[in-house]
Amino acid sequence: MKKFMEIMAEELSSAFEKAGYAPEYGRVTVSNRPDLCEFQCNGAMAGAKAYKKAPFMIAEDVVANLGESSVFSKVEVVKPGFINLNVKGEFLASYLKEMGEDPKFSVNEAENPKTVIIDYGGPNVAKPLHVGHLRSAIIGESIKRIGRYVGDKVIGDVHLGDWGLQMGLIITELKHRKPELVYFDDSYQGEYPSEAPFTIGELEEIYPCASAKSKEDEEYRNEALEATHLLQQGKPGYTALWNHIMQVSVTDLKRNYDNLKVSFDLWKKESDAQPYIPDMVQAMKDQGYAYEDQGALVVDVKEETDTKEIPPCMLLKSDGASLYTTTDLATIVERMKLYHPDEILYVVDKRQELHFIQVFRCARKTGLVEKDTKLSFLGFGTMNGKDGKPFKTREGGVMRLETLIADINEEMYRKIVENRSVRDKDAEETAKIVGLSAIKYGDLSNQATKDYVFDIDRFTSFEGNTGPYILYTIVRIKSILNRYREEGGTMENAQLLAPMNDSEKNLMLELTKFGSTVENAYEEKAPHKICAYIYEVSNAFNSFYHETRILGEENAAQKKSFLSLLELTRNILETAIDLLGFSAPERM
Repeated sequence: MKKFMEIMAEELSSAFEKAGYAPEYGRVTVSNRPDLCEFQCNGAMAGAKAYKKAPFMIAEDVVANLGESSVFSKVEVVKPGFINLNVKGEFLASYLKEMGEDPKFSVNEAENPKTVIIDYGGPNVAKPLHVGHLRSAIIGESIKRIGRYVGDKVIGDVHLGDWGLQMGLIITELKHRKPELVYFDDSYQGEYPSEAPFTIGELEEIYPCASAKSKEDEEYRNEALEATHLLQQGKPGYTALWNHIMQVSVTDLKRNYDNLKVSFDLWKKESDAQPYIPDMVQAMKDQGYAYEDQGALVVDVKEETDTKEIPPCMLLKSDGASLYTTTDLATIVERMKLYHPDEILYVVDKRQELHFIQVFRCARKTGLVEKDTKLSFLGFGTMNGKDGKPFKTREGGVMRLETLIADINEEMYRKIVENRSVRDKDAEETAKIVGLSAIKYGDLSNQATKDYVFDIDRFTSFEGNTGPYILYTIVRIKSILNRYREEGGTMENAQLLAPMNDSEKNLMLELTKFGSTVENAYEEKAPHKICAYIYEVSNAFNSFYHETRILGEENAAQKKSFLSLLELTRNILETAIDLLGFSAPERM
């Protein structure tokens, strides 16, 4: 389906061509003077130099060929050569009718779908999710949903951190606390217990305790390093413990991600990439890319155009141990082998940019990816408190994600009960739905690369540019449509008519932008553009609602036209919030 702006541009391009000018001058944009017109074309200004002719004269030639237009109700030339345009209400209504019948509301699915792997989430096992994990999960989930909507095959991978020193620390602390466990008996030959010797609560206490000890006790740290090494060498007891840690931790992670309505297709781990490391490293040596530098194995990745120093990419430390860099490179090898993606996108804290510059350059230089495989880094900013510093608990610690969600839900529940808009038994569930919109919209409405302030009071408000405001708009539309049906109304023979007033036309014009907004948001990996769009649609609808007697309209055909417009508005808003990763309740 053609975009609304494309149809207008075709009309102008044809008029330019008929008047003897190049059709590419027929580009149409939204008017920067909405008090004068809805759209404008500045092509005559651009063509003046090429044709050595006054822009006003060119514009008049073009407008002379638009007299019988089925698209425009107003076409006028304004000095020095702007072409001001308003669209016909009948054309607008017919376009929206076609848009409403399109399964994707004018979003054109990719003709050649790409396979895209999105690496987002990235938690370390045995640690609780905290607010630092929020942005990766929310942004990655939204981009995944948008990508699928436009037709790409998008694969989400959580990429768990499960293979580093934290495992050795947990094993060492367990050994100190419970040395009698069979996992530490080197002579044990039987099967290991199926139940873990710890709960998730105990596991989350063990790691920080062990980490603190390792910073103060060198001997303890060396013991943990040795435990890490033995685990990576496949020691049976330690491998059994690792499996317990994974099972208990991943179960808890899935529960927390479910609460955020975030899901992953793959629950791959750093350890999954380990088998690829030896051959990958050996190939880099054999091809002359990897060399020793102060005992470590590195690959040069600097380029002549660099304006700042880019250090070599380290593959192995002097003791032969691998690093995050090694694991990330081996993960690329695994992904290319198993999924052959056209693009791998990493949604990660922007402070890791140098790391990914090194990884991407090393992968390209050493041939781990094909020339046309795209490696992308979407570095997001920090979520800060009202003091402008990274978001913390009142005590100054890192806030658990569960705590943040609970705080938001509690605030939403309080506001919903105060409004008495939902029965008590439904208020708690409604608060969760609206609370999730507050969290996700509060984050996604900001450009991903920028830091932002997480303000619970503002994000949970039913007014302004917030998730609850968007949901309140959707629920208002649902309420009107439900009331119409409860009073015996049907949509049989409903026909969307030309707009009756300016506020209705403004809403209709906003709805036409859905397809281009979604496609652009995916192209630029920018969910905030969808947020900005649905805020404008919501504002336009609420203006129309306040200025128009919808259910009170006496003309039955006109009433059904209004309701058809409401149905389309609801469908587009609900589709858009689903792309952002949340939904609307039936009542608020």
